[in-house]
Amino acid sequence: MDDFRGIADRIALDIARGRLRAGQRLPPQRAFARRHGIAASTAGRVYAELVRRGLVVGEVGRGTFVRSARAVPQGRALVEDGAARVNLELNYPSVPGQAELLAPALAPLLRPDALTDALRPAAADGTPHAREAAAALLATGDWRPDPGRVLFTGNARQAIAATLGSLVRPGGRVGVEPLTYPPVKEIAGRLGITLVPVRADEDGPVAESVLAAHRSAPLSALYLQPTLHNPTSVTVPAERRLQLARVVEDLGLPVVEDRIWSFLHRDPGPPFAALAPRLVHLVDGLSKRVAPGLTAGFAVVPEDRVAAVAAAVRSGGWSAGAFALEAAVRWIGDGTVARLVAAKREQAVRRQRLLREALAGFAVRADPHGYFAWWELPEPWRADGFAAAAAAHGIAVTPGTAFRVDPKRTPDAVRLGLASAAEPELAGALRTLAALAARGPRGSSPDGARGFSADGARGSSADGRSGRPW
Repeated sequence: MDDFRGIADRIALDIARGRLRAGQRLPPQRAFARRHGIAASTAGRVYAELVRRGLVVGEVGRGTFVRSARAVPQGRALVEDGAARVNLELNYPSVPGQAELLAPALAPLLRPDALTDALRPAAADGTPHAREAAAALLATGDWRPDPGRVLFTGNARQAIAATLGSLVRPGGRVGVEPLTYPPVKEIAGRLGITLVPVRADEDGPVAESVLAAHRSAPLSALYLQPTLHNPTSVTVPAERRLQLARVVEDLGLPVVEDRIWSFLHRDPGPPFAALAPRLVHLVDGLSKRVAPGLTAGFAVVPEDRVAAVAAAVRSGGWSAGAFALEAAVRWIGDGTVARLVAAKREQAVRRQRLLREALAGFAVRADPHGYFAWWELPEPWRADGFAAAAAAHGIAVTPGTAFRVDPKRTPDAVRLGLASAAEPELAGALRTLAALAARGPRGSSPDGARGFSADGARGSSADGRSGRPW
């Protein structure tokens, strides 16, 4: 009798040669066992080996589907795909003339005397100058953070790690939206934190679900993206924010508010930090506003939490570099950041227009001012299979499985990042993806094409029903 690895090798060869295509469903394990004259337990080991190699993905209650013609790392989260000609996975906006705009502020830092100071380590609380600059940058509407509550990290991800690390002990529980920023899942895993999905609808997290999750077993914190949620683009309306603020105030539940994309929204409303200042730890950064290579992260924390979060920044090695911090102060002060934000807002609107033109008729949830979109795929596509098929066409997209928190809920969707590719390449890639989706995994014509939503909150179908909330 064949060893299960040998059988897995033959299946892998069929996938590599295209006899089994991305998105194609394998037979149930019992049927596979009968066909190959092996025990059901051996068939189970074959399928487990294929999953381990990243060649197939098993979906509870639905079956096992071909994922890729090459091994894909399990649990990937926004990793760089060097083979992709067009990368719609990583999402770092850049505008023409950006380097020329940034360069003048750096020139004074290159003098030997200034460079000596700029190359020293930065404290978690930066400098008075840096705190004032960050407070001015983060101010919105009637809200302006107290500069004395601003801390600095190398980037926004490190600000998230430091705030969660200061709030939650290993084994603690953190409430999150059902679809969440993938690095938060990685951070939680490294810190020994359990993520607990709370129910969300077209307006964002449901306050009653937060309360129910806390009552079932106490939560240590809540992580939210209330403005331009990644990946769904939802911006939580004012009334829902007030409901959530009342719940966390009643529970005394700390909140980490991620506002990394909020700069694109022309009227985001007050941050959650303005509604529950005793509990909310606001995190943001310059990687999207400016550039990922020379950046800084910000954390605005409650007054009585400054020392604890600063200690977490130091112990985690997440401090900002003094050079990057000084550059940020100069870019904020001379208006460079404001000019980049204005240019990127205009660019995002143009790219959303390309998206609407290419994917008209599909169920796409997006904000007209955002840099990404959530595409609910037509039947019979599955997220991992579609991502693999897109990769075969030289296009990297992020399968919805990268964002899910509950492994039992598998969204048949992909996130499209619109920021990194040049606009002509983006337009061509979107047209290719539309044709691929319409053709189906094996050239079939999938049914169930649904309408386009660009309101950032509701993915409406062609018959007017609201899109499926996750």
